[in-house]
Amino acid sequence: MALGLQLRRQVLAGLLLCVCVGRWAEAGKVLVVPMDGSPWLSMREVVRELHARGHQAVVVAPEVNMHIKAEDFFTTKTYTVSYIGEKLDSFVKTHVNLVFEKVHWVTLFLKTMASLKKGSLFFERSCEGLLYNKDLIRHLNASSFDVVLTDPVHPCGAVLAKYLSIPAVFFLRQFPCDLDVEGTACPNPFSYVPRLLTMNPDRMTFFQRVKNMLYAPGLKYICQVVYTPYARMASELLQREVSLGEILASGSVWLFRGDPVMDYPRPIMPNMVFIGGINCANRKPLSQVCTAAFVQSVLPGEHNL
Repeated sequence: MALGLQLRRQVLAGLLLCVCVGRWAEAGKVLVVPMDGSPWLSMREVVRELHARGHQAVVVAPEVNMHIKAEDFFTTKTYTVSYIGEKLDSFVKTHVNLVFEKVHWVTLFLKTMASLKKGSLFFERSCEGLLYNKDLIRHLNASSFDVVLTDPVHPCGAVLAKYLSIPAVFFLRQFPCDLDVEGTACPNPFSYVPRLLTMNPDRMTFFQRVKNMLYAPGLKYICQVVYTPYARMASELLQREVSLGEILASGSVWLFRGDPVMDYPRPIMPNMVFIGGINCANRKPLSQVCTAAFVQSVLPGEHNL
């Protein structure tokens, strides 16, 4: 009798607990504004996991894209853009080939800057197609989303989150010009953290540190050219003067697809989380040919596989 009474009390306590925490455990609505290309391949796994945990995800993407295709674990909302797929494919191939060129660092910098300028036009037109689509914006505003998941390297999602007054979760690898550092108000010691494209090691000589400092203005110039249109679009949408720094500073959490194992250590803030392992979510074993080529490139002449 006493045991039965005790069990009933435990069941009642359990039900009461479920009622009390039920509203905090409800599934949420996630608005996903991805960056097309390889970043989406990692973000897609996050969206898949959100769906598996009962959340509803709506992915907003341009009609012309590389990898963002309809799948059964999210709803897709598309919008029209002013460019065609052939031009986008041509740019991607040219930009990828640039990564494998072995040239002087000055030449690499100039070529990278020219490629980024060209690529930024595609993303700028894509953002215009989204932010100037009044019907779509009205629909998203009425859908009562709980959070925006976006890659701030394409700031369109960050601008949209600001306009909809929704918390933003940023999912990215890194900015080329430390806008992530400014957005998180994080310390940024130029003398100790190697800059992008410098090829500097973690233990720099005096001249390498000077080179590290000289790269900063050039990278700032790239970002000024690439990201100025987003500040203009944000100001038009919000109907007040706004900077990109203010847009990025509104990010609640920054999820970096990096890891100290493969990146140089640097200062971080409490809302910066490193999730580098997510890039290996769909890892596959290398073929024998790829393994042999890698070993021979590292130790030439010592292996005959």
